[in-house]
Amino acid sequence: MKKVISWSLGIYLVFGLFIAWYLFFGATTDIPSQLKGSPADPQTFMNERELLLSQEYSQIKNLLYFLSVPFEWLIYIIVLVVGISAKFRDWSKVSTKFSILQTAIYLFWLSLLVEVLSFPIAWISYNVSKSYNITVQSTNSWMKDVLIDFWVNYGLMILIVGVLFWLIRRNEKRWWFHAWLLSIPFSMFLMFVQPVIIDPLYNDFFPLTNKELESKILELADRADIPADHVFEVNMSEKTNSLNAYVTGIGSNSRIVLWDTTLERLSESEILFIMAHEMGHYVMKHIYFGIAGYLLLTLVGLFIISKLMNVMVKKWGSRFKISSVKDIAVLPLFLLLISVLSFVSDPVSNTVSRNQEKAADLYALEMTNDNQAAVTSFQKLAKAGLSQVNPPYLVKLFRYGHPTMLERITYTNEFQKQEE
Repeated sequence: MKKVISWSLGIYLVFGLFIAWYLFFGATTDIPSQLKGSPADPQTFMNERELLLSQEYSQIKNLLYFLSVPFEWLIYIIVLVVGISAKFRDWSKVSTKFSILQTAIYLFWLSLLVEVLSFPIAWISYNVSKSYNITVQSTNSWMKDVLIDFWVNYGLMILIVGVLFWLIRRNEKRWWFHAWLLSIPFSMFLMFVQPVIIDPLYNDFFPLTNKELESKILELADRADIPADHVFEVNMSEKTNSLNAYVTGIGSNSRIVLWDTTLERLSESEILFIMAHEMGHYVMKHIYFGIAGYLLLTLVGLFIISKLMNVMVKKWGSRFKISSVKDIAVLPLFLLLISVLSFVSDPVSNTVSRNQEKAADLYALEMTNDNQAAVTSFQKLAKAGLSQVNPPYLVKLFRYGHPTMLERITYTNEFQKQEE
């Protein structure tokens, strides 16, 4: 037990030191010489203070991200090795005879422990964003969102874990395939209800108050054959200075959503370009390709997890005080494997996402025929979020679902509608 914990802590420390060196000293974020002085050069649209702040803020936030992911793995390893998971299982069995209540009790203690141990990094991240004036959310409001996150995730986990272990106990060899089949309608259901049930728990949504702008957006939607009756505005200015807009939901619950910060700080032509970009995702059915890709990765991931769990429980189950994969105390191992596989697959999913985002950008350029609005909107997005225009390669690989601002501004500035 001591060896496992010592090695885990040692590897985490070495990884953290490497990432810190890479982000602060080893990686280059310089603009290519041929783009110096172009609209993609941050020195053309940021002052010296903004350049310094964007570099500092991005480095710190990226460091926190790369530290938080393996820290979650470390928590699960310690929970297994020390026998905490087995202890939670025993508590749940002593508390009640009903299986679903045992699951709920076990999950509560596990979720609470992970939340408490993960809280310091989340707290540091919040304060960093606040110190750089990206986040303006009060501590009370932020804590409220943390609590909402905890209870929403806890409720979903009771359902998911309850069904998952029911499947494992019924068919230990094929549970992974049955779980994948059930994940299809469940994922679709979550996407359908998210805009009307989950999202309003965090923010207030209401129809766009600027009816003149709404009519122009709906005119764009009509040209793209998108069935939309309303554009929604969300009150984000109480929480952030960042800018954003998105399309969410599926079917009759699909929505076009604009942050109020975007409405306040972008011009009408810039907003129309951003809306055309979001419509491009709809027209090219990116959301359905995304669902298909997610389901494919889930199928492969569950298969790999089922094989690894069997091997690991046979080899180390006695040390974890876990008798078989049917034991709910094995859940931290399941979550650990999910997190590791998700992290490993991020470069692939991000590459696909970046290609889709570029396609949506080009669609918006064709729709609006306004290069200047596109370029200035990207510049304002970079300034508002203190984003690095040309981030380090590993950051782009693992964190960027969009092309970098350097890439977006460059191909947007050079866009020629006739050639495309």
